[in-house]
Amino acid sequence: MKTITLNEPGSFSLTQMAEPDAPGSGEALLRVHRVGICGTDLHAYRGRQPYFTYPRILGHELGVEIVALGADTNGLNLAVGDRCSVEAYLNCGTCSACRRGRTNCCTSLQTLGVHTDGGMREMITLPADKLVKSASLSYDQLAIVEMLSIGAHAVQRGQPLKGENVLVIGAGPIGLGAIQFARLAGAEVTVMEVSEVRMAFCREQIGIETFVNAKQDDVDNALRSAGGGELPTLVFDATGNVHSMNAAFSFVEQAGRLVLIGLVQDNITFFDPEFHRREMTVMSSRNATRADFEQVVSAIEAGHINVDPWITHRAGPNEMIGVYDSWLDPESGVIKAMLEF
Repeated sequence: MKTITLNEPGSFSLTQMAEPDAPGSGEALLRVHRVGICGTDLHAYRGRQPYFTYPRILGHELGVEIVALGADTNGLNLAVGDRCSVEAYLNCGTCSACRRGRTNCCTSLQTLGVHTDGGMREMITLPADKLVKSASLSYDQLAIVEMLSIGAHAVQRGQPLKGENVLVIGAGPIGLGAIQFARLAGAEVTVMEVSEVRMAFCREQIGIETFVNAKQDDVDNALRSAGGGELPTLVFDATGNVHSMNAAFSFVEQAGRLVLIGLVQDNITFFDPEFHRREMTVMSSRNATRADFEQVVSAIEAGHINVDPWITHRAGPNEMIGVYDSWLDPESGVIKAMLEF
């Protein structure tokens, strides 16, 4: 089977590997049809991804087909031929976080394509209970579910209220997910971006009307203008940029909440007297849970989210290595790139 491996930063190889054996107990053998290219993949390619070792088969945004099911999977309501998304976080099930339902924070968590080999190959064997099936979604749509689940989980952490003044910083793929689910919760969403292409996408495809350009605008005045003289009471930072994440503390209204979705290899700092004066709540948001995946699948099935315009670039395994560098260029206009097997 065709397999793409990231051997070291900046260096992919396409090889032939043996197909997996028949699935064991509790497992499913899967044919990979789509792999969404994630920010994590881009960071790994650049050599900037935390907790990452090489060589590694990337890929955790997957649209797959069940080829075979092992023993002890009868109770999962799965069948050969089902189309599925993959909950890409392998958890132990027994640690303190898992016992409390916080499987996304498992103490021994392994994310596909990061801590263990992922889906940039024609076939893969995974625990069957990590599959989220849909009778109606396409493989393209299923491959975007994981990315949207990150944003859905962050919104669940922030708990926006109907009509609440919410700011999302960064309209990359993860920020777009947060924007979508904050809007579905009824919040009034402002987007802070520096890319005209991404702002245009938010305007045309999602219906966002209020923007702040972090490079051109007086940010404090622009945010207060959008909020009727007040700062947002809920802010999501989806940039993964240390300067943006540090600055986000100053964008939160009194008694507001800040949710940091992006991950950065640096220290986040803030001025404590100002932090205390506002009695601000700060949260991180990591990965997603099965409930988030199911929420996303239901939202796409119901037509609340149209992900078709998000896929702006595509390539097969023979072409991807040659075009991958271009996908890192902001000028290429990539929203979501897709590997097709």
